[in-house]
Amino acid sequence: MAKRDSNSSTLVYSTDGGRLCPQCQRPVAACVCGRARPAVTGDGIVRLHRETGGRGGKAVTIIRGLPLAAPELKLLAKALKQKCGVGGAVKNDTVEIQGDQRQLLARELEARGYRTKIAGG
Repeated sequence: MAKRDSNSSTLVYSTDGGRLCPQCQRPVAACVCGRARPAVTGDGIVRLHRETGGRGGKAVTIIRGLPLAAPELKLLAKALKQKCGVGGAVKNDTVEIQGDQRQLLARELEARGYRTKIAGG
């Protein structure tokens, strides 16, 4: 077994900077490589879910799988809310639109070039 030079050291583990980006090895908060990319691209199918849980029985359409970065996702959400004439929000990587708007949103997203699938009940 070869001896190591005592002057050279390699960092094995450190809690100094928190989690590191696997590509640029910078702290995740200071990472510059992933800002222009979407967080998750998935399988390329945009799924439209209807959820009522935790909302007093009112339906909300959840859009998952949009391969967009945060600024473009907000712009698309704004356009979809205007198309439906309702409110909504962008949370994490999903878009929430008030009401059961799955059919209208599926037509609009397909017109914009996305493959859609109505999922859930």
